Amino acid sequence: MIAQISGTLAQKIPGEVIVDVGGVGYQVLIPLNVFYQLPEIGAPLSLQIHTHVREDALQLFGFQDFAEKQMFLLLINVSGIGPKLAINILSGIAATELKRALREGDQGRLVAIPGVGRKLAERLIVELKDRIATLAPAATEGARLEGGSQILLDAVSALVNLGYKRPDAEKMVREVLKRGEQSLETVLKESLRHLSP
Repeated sequence: MIAQISGTLAQKIPGEVIVDVGGVGYQVLIPLNVFYQLPEIGAPLSLQIHTHVREDALQLFGFQDFAEKQMFLLLINVSGIGPKLAINILSGIAATELKRALREGDQGRLVAIPGVGRKLAERLIVELKDRIATLAPAATEGARLEGGSQILLDAVSALVNLGYKRPDAEKMVREVLKRGEQSLETVLKESLRHLSP
């Protein structure tokens, strides 16, 4: 399972890039907001990846950060939403704004996204309103967490997904990071050791 790709941007068109990794070009489908933030061709590029396997195809979907990838994964778990529709939804609304619209039940904002009708908007709100609380904060939301340290964000997200309360998880991960721990695996192990009774 490919979870991340780092290489050189070889080609870009709206909705799709080719990333050259050691001479192999990977085709990655992306939301439009990712396309607008791409560097020039030939520049280094790193994307979070979801590998989607079907009987007749293996497709890679790419995202700027882990929070956007998490939102994509939530979307494709809603009945009637496949990866391409999920990419279209994330092309029509930023992940942070989508999260807010779902949390507030803002059906009007959801219906404004191309490809989302009233029934789908209702289904999104019903199925995802409670589940978005488990998502890691996006980089902008997480800026208050030590400037959005990726290890901090990922560790807190993992602990929240395991059932710990976000404030407790944040506090413990910060304490572990202060001791100089650097890898996500070590930070998680140490945090769990202290959080478990």
